[in-house]
Amino acid sequence: MKRTSFILIGLILMLAGRVYAYDNHDFQVWNTDVEEMKLNKKSKLVFEQEFRLGDNASDFYYQHYDAGYVYDLSKYLNIGVGYRYIKEMQNKAFRVENEPYLLATLFWNLAGFKFDSRNRFEYRTFDYNKVDSGRYRNKLTVKFPWKFTKREIQPYLADEIFIRFNGTDLNQNRIFMGLGFNITKNLKGEVYYMLQSTKNYSKLESTWTDANVLGTKLKLVF
Repeated sequence: MKRTSFILIGLILMLAGRVYAYDNHDFQVWNTDVEEMKLNKKSKLVFEQEFRLGDNASDFYYQHYDAGYVYDLSKYLNIGVGYRYIKEMQNKAFRVENEPYLLATLFWNLAGFKFDSRNRFEYRTFDYNKVDSGRYRNKLTVKFPWKFTKREIQPYLADEIFIRFNGTDLNQNRIFMGLGFNITKNLKGEVYYMLQSTKNYSKLESTWTDANVLGTKLKLVF
């Protein structure tokens, strides 16, 4: 009887753990809103909030709020510091992650193409039974030298990798294809498609799960 009870409890926990592990190739919708406040010619404050819908865009499962400070060392390099507060659905409840981080971004031009490489170092703490960890992220973006219509629609490509320090391995990759454009003098927008590949760990093997994301972004600059 005890053995049967343990088996039933184990099955229930397995099912609960899968509730928010969406199917491979899940369709998701992400929305990001950014506010930038210039302090002077070299520094600014940046505030961001993001919401995500998964399970074919029917299930609200993630939100974050972010505050950061960025300083331009030169036209080729800026550095920054920030903090991100995350709430993500885990086993039928929103769990909290606290994430202070450091930034360093390189900029350069080549044949009219604009490149930037953002390096981000995060320290992640959790309010549930998960070990604190560090993570490195690099996002390489290239903006094409063409702009269309009076809105200055500009295509771009980007790739972002995630490397966790606990185990030191690549556990997520994001590939972006998008369009940036001007809405007003101080308001900019983006629409993009992103393929996100995430590594899933188990005792026996590791597998990768993909998500197809339609994203929108608004940035208000003061």
